[in-house]
Amino acid sequence: MGEEALVMQTKDRDFARSEHGCEHYRRRCKIRAPCCDRVFTCRHCHNEFTNSLSNPKDHHEMVRHDVKQVICSVCNTEQEAAQVCWKCGIHMGEYFCGICKFYDDDTEKKQFHCEECGICRVGGRENFFHCPKCGSCYMMSLRDNHVCVENSMKSHCPVCYEYLFDSIEGTTILNCGHTIHMDCFQQMADQNQYRCPICSKTAREMSGVWRMLDAEIAATVMPEEYQYEVKISACSPCPNLANPGLTYLDFCSLIRHWPRSASSAVRGTILLRRLHQLLR
Repeated sequence: MGEEALVMQTKDRDFARSEHGCEHYRRRCKIRAPCCDRVFTCRHCHNEFTNSLSNPKDHHEMVRHDVKQVICSVCNTEQEAAQVCWKCGIHMGEYFCGICKFYDDDTEKKQFHCEECGICRVGGRENFFHCPKCGSCYMMSLRDNHVCVENSMKSHCPVCYEYLFDSIEGTTILNCGHTIHMDCFQQMADQNQYRCPICSKTAREMSGVWRMLDAEIAATVMPEEYQYEVKISACSPCPNLANPGLTYLDFCSLIRHWPRSASSAVRGTILLRRLHQLLR
């Protein structure tokens, strides 16, 4: 087939849309990695491959902004990164960012490039704002409604250790301001773990749980030998020292919270406390 016939056949730039790509993105091109000169469908495919190599010295990640060459998946022509293939005329990605060299045929994601982040985000520009202190884009519902931790997104998830800033997985902000993958936090919640893995402060609104524990403590019968014993423990969410009588849990009277040592107390020796009612 001649070049002119090919151009005529594929003059519709939507030709083969969403028919090519990988598990991460639908796109009609592949990229040549500038770091190792290998060809992959996307940077995630590159990173997964190189980080699985047997020699740790070969492990590396591709810098998206450094991509210069792409290969059209329709006509197999290698060329400089651009949205339209110069040979067959198709859109190699319905969404294209010339800064990130990012291609995606699925525009329902509402991709946009954030100048402050320096990378592309999904979800629609109108639905996000950039927090300069946290160093990332957050949903509008969090504007003036979250605890800022400097560069909190430019860190690794405390559960799976994946770098959060450019992760394709959803993230959430805990009450303390630290960030974590939504799926990782759900795994913690499924195991009744509600403390931030970094600072041990309560990660979510827990008043309902505290009420339940209040009822359990109120119903606890105190053995006579423990009636007047006191256990002092530090409270993670505040500088207060919990100084109640013994019970099954270490209770902070200042903010009505169970400090970090509570879990170890439950797992270890049974600590009972009778003066909980005096703290109300």
